[in-house]
Amino acid sequence: MSSVKVKATVVEDNTGIKSQLPVLLTEQGELSVVTDYLLKMEANGVSASVMNQFIQVVSLLLDYMEANKDLFNDPKILFQTFAKRLYSGTIGEDGLDPSGLYWMPSSTEHVNKHIHRLTAFTDWIANKQGTEPMNPLRDATSHEQRLNYAAWFRKNQNDFLGHIEDKNINKTIRKARAMKGRTSLTMTEDDAIAFPEKHWESLFKDGIGGAKDPRVALRDKLILLLMHGGGLRESEALSIWVTDVFEDPYNPDNAVVRVYNEVDGKAPDGWRSRSGKHTRAAYLKEEYARIPRIKMQGTSRIGWKSRVVDHRDSYLQVQWFPTDYGKVFMSLWKNYQKYRASIDCHHPYAFISFHHSALGNPYTLNAFHQSYALGLKRIGLAPNKAEGLGPHGHRHNYGRRLDCSGLNPLVIRRCMHHKSLESQVPYTGKGQQEISDELNKASLQLANPESKVKPLDWQTLVEHGFDDIDPQGYFTGKHPKLRGK
Repeated sequence: MSSVKVKATVVEDNTGIKSQLPVLLTEQGELSVVTDYLLKMEANGVSASVMNQFIQVVSLLLDYMEANKDLFNDPKILFQTFAKRLYSGTIGEDGLDPSGLYWMPSSTEHVNKHIHRLTAFTDWIANKQGTEPMNPLRDATSHEQRLNYAAWFRKNQNDFLGHIEDKNINKTIRKARAMKGRTSLTMTEDDAIAFPEKHWESLFKDGIGGAKDPRVALRDKLILLLMHGGGLRESEALSIWVTDVFEDPYNPDNAVVRVYNEVDGKAPDGWRSRSGKHTRAAYLKEEYARIPRIKMQGTSRIGWKSRVVDHRDSYLQVQWFPTDYGKVFMSLWKNYQKYRASIDCHHPYAFISFHHSALGNPYTLNAFHQSYALGLKRIGLAPNKAEGLGPHGHRHNYGRRLDCSGLNPLVIRRCMHHKSLESQVPYTGKGQQEISDELNKASLQLANPESKVKPLDWQTLVEHGFDDIDPQGYFTGKHPKLRGK
């Protein structure tokens, strides 16, 4: 291993703000060019997961260069061969790898992401140092130009200013990367990631509700209701503050829940800082000496994926479906608040840890995943993302219920808090079982004399054409010699 990733505190100026970032160390010390690029990514609001993936591909490149010293004189050939080995792995047919890397083949999608991130990084270095990039632009073929235009059009078709001609389009589509990555397989959407409805009641009552500590059971039931009945992502549910839940003024039995962006969202109760700021980031800093969890590192971090909000105060409002879920939530919430209020918490987050080692701390995603897995175990199930047995499966279940109810797609988009109608396709598309049921139903209709498609006659089908596999006619033909008794 030619480098190692470590967590570091980076001080850029004389203010009290410090950046917590992963950095790469080699025998010669810190790779400052990588750290500088990470600081640029942080300034652009890039997520911690993307930063870690960038660190991973740079580390792989360093390992590859170390294993192939003095072999490449042309950086472009080095980049090209490195990318090929990401696809193919480094182990020969005899099971040996003289380089000592012993990489296994990676998926096309995974490698393409690596190529994209490394290309952006090396372009940045080239611009900064005035050198040639490792993956330069070249003249695109006519086929690539058409693909480039199609990609540009798809990216911009939802832009309300898309009718204004972009003078750079023509220039953009005429260029392509020397190493552009391979074409990934196109996947259809199915219902494998939607939580199975048949297990919902059991999980809620006996699984999550089977926890020995009633405080834990109440807390996790509330989070589960937000995901299953309100369509929230798990990170959105855990970012709720105690002030974000209140009674519906038109129906006090129903809960109104708002999920604020922790950076730009409006602080509660009309709060303003001494300097006049009213954002949640300012509120956390002044009242609790904390930073938003979206800016934290480690297990305390909670991401924010939504690109749209429902109000200028930067919040998402939970839309319960069926609406009775809002009443169930309100009933449980009132009981939970008694437990929450009995513990001294120096933060505003609604959901807290009740474990003695972290009592009163904000509830983490890792802790919730463990609690969720225990809930599945209590009803004889195990986490399985492919079968929808995971936290995000409840958001997919919510989307499917909205679609099956016949709601207008524009209403569904608002409920799911999506930017475009395309974003909700994975949540509302027909699943494998639904497709199978539809085909079975259609097959039964083939018996109708007016049907344009006629049913198959299996006996006629096997009368001819099997001479090569059953020359004696024991099983096929008009008069098979062996018949089932």
